[in-house]
Amino acid sequence: MAFVNSVPLRLSASSTSAFTCGRHGAATTPLSRAPVRAPPSPVARVVPRMSSAPTDVPANDDTPLVGRTADAVIPPGTVPRREMLAALTAAVAATAAAAGTGGVPAASAAPSVMTKPSWEQVPLTADSTLFDMSFSPTDPKHGWLVGSRGTVLETNDGGDSWKARAFQNLDADDEINYRFEVVTFRGDEGWVIGKPSLLIHTRDGGVSWERVPLSPKLPGDPVLITALDKEAAEMTTTAGAVYLTENGGRNWKALVKETIDATLNRTISSGVSGASYYTGTIISVLRDAQGSYLAVSSRGNFFLTWSPGQDFWVPHGRDSSRRIQAMGFVRDDVNQGLWMSTRGGGLQTTASGPDLTASETLPFNKADVKSGGYGILDVSYRPGTNEVWAALGGGALYVSKDGGKSFKPDKSVGKVGTNLYKIKFFSKDVAFALGASGVLLRYNPQPV
Repeated sequence: MAFVNSVPLRLSASSTSAFTCGRHGAATTPLSRAPVRAPPSPVARVVPRMSSAPTDVPANDDTPLVGRTADAVIPPGTVPRREMLAALTAAVAATAAAAGTGGVPAASAAPSVMTKPSWEQVPLTADSTLFDMSFSPTDPKHGWLVGSRGTVLETNDGGDSWKARAFQNLDADDEINYRFEVVTFRGDEGWVIGKPSLLIHTRDGGVSWERVPLSPKLPGDPVLITALDKEAAEMTTTAGAVYLTENGGRNWKALVKETIDATLNRTISSGVSGASYYTGTIISVLRDAQGSYLAVSSRGNFFLTWSPGQDFWVPHGRDSSRRIQAMGFVRDDVNQGLWMSTRGGGLQTTASGPDLTASETLPFNKADVKSGGYGILDVSYRPGTNEVWAALGGGALYVSKDGGKSFKPDKSVGKVGTNLYKIKFFSKDVAFALGASGVLLRYNPQPV
């Protein structure tokens, strides 16, 4: 793979084609906002909503009291002991019943309250695979959802309802062939990455979009982009190149001096297992809130990290032959540690503050997860709590209440019948799980 130097990639501003959303109308037609019909009812894959209404309990106001009242006087020595005990028992019961009619129900008459399931399905008309979601930090009600087959959805009510959108200058017949895999927003500044190789940018919250041309010299295809500020974003490619733009994508500055395959060619004798089988691409890459990156090799046999200030990616060996299923940052912070799932359902985490400056094998601690052989596709930490959620193959969701040491299936959800690929917490009480076949689950915070 060609060496990546620090010379900026200059993309001609004049070649940037501006366009707005909407399938019909002129290029200046604003984004179409036609409502989306709700799916027909019933929907087999919808997680049933449990009623939160209390169960009616008869007040029994008209039930005759058995025995004597509490005011009854039982002269000593005139009533047999067994009859006296029966009378006292009846008097106590009568007193409790009388108190119940006064507005303080007895314990046995308390209504049963049914809580909602932890996750409920949001109805969508799209039946494609959902890949990513983003909400604007300045407007938490406004969000975007993207997926396969040209799926682009927008919400203005915090995710209760979603409306289909389309990019004007992408032909309707061609757009369905795109996989929109990444969406990111910072204020009104937003970016979308798609396949075949595509980068789209908005400056006005998604009212209008422009296609950003990509240089043919770009090593690899865009795989991740993170909106940072007005006109500023960081982009990563499948070859491990990391670039920064501060002018809306017209120019890009290289932050890493060489691609991953060039780094591995220099470190092939470092003892990193599987490095010699590297195919030159990564299957996943993540960025934490501090700007550090984590990437998994295409074969899943090793991983790499990069942090601001480093010149090269650092490959890390492993002490297991099991392929990596997925990886991520603990609480979106490299200083809190890394989590890793392996084929067959294993899950493990590092301690906080892992040393990522050397290629030595990092120590991982196994979590107690009885997954039944299903792979763990994503793990997400609920902010400010010890609650951790894991998405398993087949649509099962597991939850940990001890910070990720042990997990149990969440029986209030059950299986949704399709894979859930991503869980995203936007705050302590706002989260979504994204899956195949148009499955979108919304989190219901449970009482502690």
